[in-house]
Amino acid sequence: MQQYIKKDNYETVQLDHEWIIMNTDHFTVTKLNDIGGFCWSLLENPQSTEALTQSVKVQFHLDNLNLSIHIEDFLRELMEYGLIQHAV
Repeated sequence: MQQYIKKDNYETVQLDHEWIIMNTDHFTVTKLNDIGGFCWSLLENPQSTEALTQSVKVQFHLDNLNLSIHIEDFLRELMEYGLIQHAV
């Protein structure tokens, strides 16, 4: 089962219901909503898509059958932005 983890210690700021991740090496800013920020906080430790999906369901009281697809898309985007990597 593939797991993911934050790549480096990026500057992260939470403002109301929005998270901002600043990659000072590449001069990029990534904005996340509440659910994305929650997932980001969990990625301090290795997480699988399934584990993140289950944690989001519990934290936000969701029962969306397509949630795992959204989590996979989210992780794919974070990989493209260079913010996470595959955990070893």
